[in-house]
Amino acid sequence: MSKILVINSGSSSLKFAVFVAPAGGRLLDLTPTYRGHFSGLGSRATFSLKDAEGQALEGESAGEPSSRSIPDDLGHEGAMSHLFEWLEAHPDTSEIAAVGHRIVHGGRDYAAPVLLDEEVLADLESLVPLAPLHEPFGLAPVHALATRQPDLPQVACFDTAFHSDQPAVARTFPLPRRFRDAGMIRYGFHGLSYDYINRTLINYGLLSASNGVAASRVIVAHLGNGASLCAIRDGRSLATTMGFTPLDGLMMGTRSGSLDPGLLLHLILQEGMSPEAVERLVYKESGLLGVSGISADMRDLLASDAQEAREAIELYVYRIVREIGSLVAALGGLDHLVFTAGIGERAAAVRAAVVDGCQWLGASLDPSANNVNALSIAAGDSRLGLWVIPTDEERMIAWFTARTLAEGSRSPFTLPEGSKPPTQQ
Repeated sequence: MSKILVINSGSSSLKFAVFVAPAGGRLLDLTPTYRGHFSGLGSRATFSLKDAEGQALEGESAGEPSSRSIPDDLGHEGAMSHLFEWLEAHPDTSEIAAVGHRIVHGGRDYAAPVLLDEEVLADLESLVPLAPLHEPFGLAPVHALATRQPDLPQVACFDTAFHSDQPAVARTFPLPRRFRDAGMIRYGFHGLSYDYINRTLINYGLLSASNGVAASRVIVAHLGNGASLCAIRDGRSLATTMGFTPLDGLMMGTRSGSLDPGLLLHLILQEGMSPEAVERLVYKESGLLGVSGISADMRDLLASDAQEAREAIELYVYRIVREIGSLVAALGGLDHLVFTAGIGERAAAVRAAVVDGCQWLGASLDPSANNVNALSIAAGDSRLGLWVIPTDEERMIAWFTARTLAEGSRSPFTLPEGSKPPTQQ
């Protein structure tokens, strides 16, 4: 039995979990003993902690950090310090065998989890320009742990890996070939979430038990603050809405999703906006927040009576339904639609609106099942399977880490002399 620490670091959050991994265990055999979440880092920092039963733990006894002991402006480094202190204060989290990290971008060279060493870390730091608002936050905990516990094996698990064997036609931009040769292709993201859903579908009868691969055409809608869709056939990613960066595709909490490239050129060349200002606009000031002018949080918009809130939700749903149509074309039809992530799992009104837009596919909703976030929300006469399946990226990372540890080296991790974490933007 190995204990695996999972760290999932984002631009304003840091999630962690401790799992017990039986030797050779299946994905769902992994048992979480603790899950923690630092959110609002750098502005309105809070901390939550749950035990193995999912019960919230609060207080400051036994070294447990809580929202009461965290300053509002706590950043990622402070969150890591709190995490280390908490781990050291709890005997049942000792003897961690390895740490698994969510790394957003693996580029073209990393299509599977990998044990981190100096060479791999250097490669991943070279990918920062491809995901400047994400990659540094994933790599920073690697540096912090390597400095604090250099003998502890660390494994990188990539959000791009699940999409790495998509057909070339699905990954190629219509640009001169030299750009494709330089790595400017559609990578796709949210891969750890899609991989988890794909591997657990057999438990819900959507996979063939004889060979463990998808027996049907599936679209998974990962709808959270970041949002995307993925078309899966025969257990493989066939197409996805995100592309070269996590900005492409669907409208999101603060990200615009797909835009006419000419509009961005217009903002720079005609409106005089700097590239930095445009980057801030499309990543942090658009999406639900920008259209509504109220909030990036779907819960706030669903509770609002403002016309602007209704318009933002309408556009959000429209973009999802339109992209579903595109992925159905790529799949050659559709058998199942799966909702996952924060909005997908808990926003019944959004799911109902999306299903309503998919009536042409034979989708028919069971309102009662939908309102309680049931596993199956399809009406009896629905020709399309409709599912709500919670994702678990941390469990997926723990499973990959345990497998990588069993297969790979346990040699110490040593940072190159003079190495420092990449700049967080």
